[in-house]
Amino acid sequence: MKRIWTAVVLLGVATLAIGLMYVGRRNEMVVKSQAVEAQWHQVDVDLQRRADLIPNLVEAVKGYAAQEQKVFGDVAKARSALLSAQTPSERIAANAQLEGSLGRLLAIVENYPQLKSNENFLRLQDELAGTENRIAVERRRYNQTVQDYNTYIGLFPNNIFAGWAGFKPNSAYFSANEGGREVPKVEFPAPATK
Repeated sequence: MKRIWTAVVLLGVATLAIGLMYVGRRNEMVVKSQAVEAQWHQVDVDLQRRADLIPNLVEAVKGYAAQEQKVFGDVAKARSALLSAQTPSERIAANAQLEGSLGRLLAIVENYPQLKSNENFLRLQDELAGTENRIAVERRRYNQTVQDYNTYIGLFPNNIFAGWAGFKPNSAYFSANEGGREVPKVEFPAPATK
């Protein structure tokens, strides 16, 4: 009889220990999951700031480079895709498209010296550069937060508890897009001769 009671007590202690471990690990997963979400919102704020700056930048360039309508259309379409994206994965994909369009727009600027000396354009370009730096910092922080979360829920025994509690790995990482490594090609029509 004493052995049965000892076994029951040991089983109860083991169950209590596993239960407490589960509660502690689940709470930590909630904290890390919320950190990922909060960091995503910080990235989203900076993406929105850039999207708000783009129309002013495009308008400043339009006055000097009216023949570049395709580039302006690409920028507008990419900005619209970014603003209408709902999920982090969609926003990340739309952001990559927008970065490519902005790169082509800024490449155009190099061919217009009078635009590069325009005070309004310079101010907009500085604001955009500052925003791009903010975005880069926040994307790095977001990726680190996602990595921390994914690592935590992937470790044993956390992976078991994560499965019980419904936590899944987050696969929405920012990464360099393939087009971002190439120099944009901008071609201008030959000037008309008289």
